[in-house]
Amino acid sequence: MGFSSLIVSNHRKHIALVFICLVLILKIALVSSANQESQIYTVHLGERQHDDPKLVTDSHHDILRSLLGSKKASRESMIYSYRHGFSGFSAKLTPSQAKELSEHPDVVHVTRSKNMKLATTRVNDYLGLTPSTPSGLLHETDMGSETIIGILDTGIWPDSKSFYDKGLGPIPARWKGQCVSGEGFNASSSCNRKLIGARYYAKGLLEKYNGTFNATEKDEIMSPLDRSGHGTHCASTAVGSFVQDANFFGLGSGTARGSAPRARIASYKVCWNKDGCYPPDMLKAIDHAIRDGVDVLSLSLGGTVPLEFEVDRTDFSIAAFHAVMKGIPVVCAGGNDGPHSQTVSNVAPWIITVAATTMDREFFTPITLGNNVTILGQEAIYTGKEVGFADIVNWDDLTNDDILAGKAKGKIMLAFQTKPEDIADYLKSNGVVGVIIASRPYDIIESGISTDIPYVYVDFEVGMDIMLYFQTTKFPKAKISPTKSFVGRPFSTKVARFSSRGPNSISPAILKPDIAAPGSGILAAVPSEEGYGFMTGTSMATPIVSGIVALLKQKRPDWSPAAIRSALVTTALQTDPFGGEPISAEGSPRNPATPFDYGGGLVNPGKVADPGLVYDMGYDEYVHYLCSAGYKNKSISNLLGKMYTCPSPTPSMLDVNMPSITIPYLNEEIIVTRTVTNVGPVGSVYKAVIEPPLGIKLQVSPETLEFGPNTKKITFTVKVSTTHRWNTDYYFGSLTWTDNGAHNVRIPLSVRTRLFNFKI
Repeated sequence: MGFSSLIVSNHRKHIALVFICLVLILKIALVSSANQESQIYTVHLGERQHDDPKLVTDSHHDILRSLLGSKKASRESMIYSYRHGFSGFSAKLTPSQAKELSEHPDVVHVTRSKNMKLATTRVNDYLGLTPSTPSGLLHETDMGSETIIGILDTGIWPDSKSFYDKGLGPIPARWKGQCVSGEGFNASSSCNRKLIGARYYAKGLLEKYNGTFNATEKDEIMSPLDRSGHGTHCASTAVGSFVQDANFFGLGSGTARGSAPRARIASYKVCWNKDGCYPPDMLKAIDHAIRDGVDVLSLSLGGTVPLEFEVDRTDFSIAAFHAVMKGIPVVCAGGNDGPHSQTVSNVAPWIITVAATTMDREFFTPITLGNNVTILGQEAIYTGKEVGFADIVNWDDLTNDDILAGKAKGKIMLAFQTKPEDIADYLKSNGVVGVIIASRPYDIIESGISTDIPYVYVDFEVGMDIMLYFQTTKFPKAKISPTKSFVGRPFSTKVARFSSRGPNSISPAILKPDIAAPGSGILAAVPSEEGYGFMTGTSMATPIVSGIVALLKQKRPDWSPAAIRSALVTTALQTDPFGGEPISAEGSPRNPATPFDYGGGLVNPGKVADPGLVYDMGYDEYVHYLCSAGYKNKSISNLLGKMYTCPSPTPSMLDVNMPSITIPYLNEEIIVTRTVTNVGPVGSVYKAVIEPPLGIKLQVSPETLEFGPNTKKITFTVKVSTTHRWNTDYYFGSLTWTDNGAHNVRIPLSVRTRLFNFKI
């Protein structure tokens, strides 16, 4: 009896203990759930299911209410409803709520917001966009007067002369956008027939700071007004009006104008000084831009490696897809993470991705040594007074205490740097009168560095020449003169060192970047007393291409965004526009540029409107890509707004109709397919001209394309095999369709042999 009672008693205690543990676990789970920090998520729903925007928003609230339990909670959670160009919304959710919402049958996917970062007087003459020429793209389109470019950036400075509307006709009747007033920005006086729209989007920014964002502390302003100058610079580079005698303290003097100087600007401020660009704000701006009636979208911003996948993760690429499907080309910066490979961003095949080059203008700062030898410093702008002969001191010979004690006061500092490091303010505050930095070249020319003391760059070779003089001279001295600009020979084009390179890290068979344009030392409008300044980056190259795309869009309104991209690529230059020298790629050492550096080459506006043939893409080709990339049927169906099942077997990404052929893994004979559309004269006959990559055999079939009265499109194949017996890196070539010289439709070829494939 006693034994039995003991067993029962222990059993009851065990049950009680288990119950207490379960209660504790439940409490911990509830506390954990309650304590989950809300974050901003974007919920993608694909194509709109209603034509009425209000019904679209109501459907968004229905989905959110089913998750959160009430209309009030739904309204408090939602940040934006995307209801014009596509369907979706941004909301504050916990990670567990986001996960639950991702399983909703109407949801394509849910992504957590990840910031993106911001990536002239000579440029257009250099590219051949010359208004004095009686024919050509500028004159055939009235310089783009009927096109509207949407600039998503840091806003705009409306007082710039680049945005005056003198001589412009009425605003295009299709325009549905708005000019919105805000702090320091009066819509009625700021907007005109040039700047036809200006809005700002800050809900994503404000939610990120939980309502505590202090604009004053961040040197920002809650309005379309541009504080950093990036957006103003990009807008004027794309579509700036003619401004005579534009210069920065006398440098780069000339007539400033955009690529499409009579086109209209719609400014969407989505990026913030020191805070980057918030995806919910960007998506809402694109949603509005589609509704507003823009012809081209220009975005000088991008992400960094690791990139996010186009359909399952990234917000921006999905919004860009919907814009492109509605006929709006989307032009984006390739990024500034070069010269390293696989760093290019904005790699979706429906985006036009831009690399940056230099041009035939250089800025030199003369350094005269005590032995009367003059050396030309580069990559810095100094507009102050000449620094007369002063003693040279070596950075490595001095300690921090020495500098603080004034041992460098009144002297010129020589320093060797292996990575960028701004020491100008530190040295200036301790009496240094000039700085000579020996470093690897970066091709960065900007006017933001202090003009109070010269801060001059030389490469390591020149730096060692100065060091030899310093070490072999008892009293080494130097003087530094103001910067001077030089135009023309012997300066030829090269891909800028900072410009991000391919291959594409998400889909290596899709060539990126697509095209290149000048992006180093571009003079354009900025919100400053001078009015104009230099900036450098693929951010500056992008609006040059955007302006050219706007001109092309006006001349060829029936062309798709893919046809426009094809025309850019197939007519591009691989040599300097004036000297004829092959374009090189700045690196260590400099080499001939490849498709991974500049895509098809340097944009060639003189040829782009008459390419002869185009490699077009539309709904079917983009779906082909999505299936070949391995995206799920559900994700693709929701993105398209209708049911779609990928074919079996899965189509090859090598057959996506890009104006290029890129084969990352070649180990046996394969056949690649492309289709070209005739946009030239009826009856044209083209023959294939092949420059095969080293060790690669190519056979094109048919070798001749005949476009009769009833033949608009022709499909051809390229049989590719390798003679290499070992794994190689990429080798490059080209395939050109030529009709006896009137048109040379060139696409780049990039092939890598992989007999043993490291990819699992």
